[in-house]
Amino acid sequence: MSEPEIADRKPAIVKLAAGTYKWCRCGRSKNQPFCDGSHAGTDFRPLVFTLDQEQTIALCNCKHTAHEPRCDGTHSSLPPSE
Repeated sequence: MSEPEIADRKPAIVKLAAGTYKWCRCGRSKNQPFCDGSHAGTDFRPLVFTLDQEQTIALCNCKHTAHEPRCDGTHSSLPPSE
């Protein structure tokens, strides 16, 4: 599988209502951290997740977290941008 694009090197802290969301895995979406379909033609598919109640959540924007879709701090250990 291809490497995702790094959308940002910090998480998106968002307050979300209960519901179903699509988190961008490819890093190409213009609606980060959510999917806008920009993965078309790639190996990537969005991660669909559901929240049972409103909550504030840190969603990964570097796309390298081991705890999709939540940020786990991996962005701090990625090599610098070129």
